Amino acid sequence: MEKKTIQDYKDIINQKKWDAHNISWLYIDVNAKALLDEIEPKVSNITICCKAMMEMMLEGDRFVELPRVKSRIGGALTVRYYCDNLSPQRRKYSEVENG
Repeated sequence: MEKKTIQDYKDIINQKKWDAHNISWLYIDVNAKALLDEIEPKVSNITICCKAMMEMMLEGDRFVELPRVKSRIGGALTVRYYCDNLSPQRRKYSEVENG
C-alpha cells in the first residue's frame, strides 16, 4: 500500500474545510495524529501529514498545539482552520508569518 502524499493530505484537509464551511461552522481543529489515524491507520507518515497541515494554513488560522520540536512535526500538532472565509484571496499563513 502506497503512503499518501502531501497533495493527498492537502486535498483531504481542503475537503474538511469546505464541509465545515457548508454547514456554517466558524472553524475546525485538526490534530495530526487523529488525521493520520483516520486516513492511514497504522502507517508511519506523520511528517507528510504535518507538512500538509502547515501548507494548508491561511491568514488567520492558528496553531492550537505544537509538538515540542522546532520542526513542528509530531502527532501533537493541532491547527485551527477558520472556515467562514475560504476565499482564494486569503494569504498563506507562511506568507503572513514571515512578513
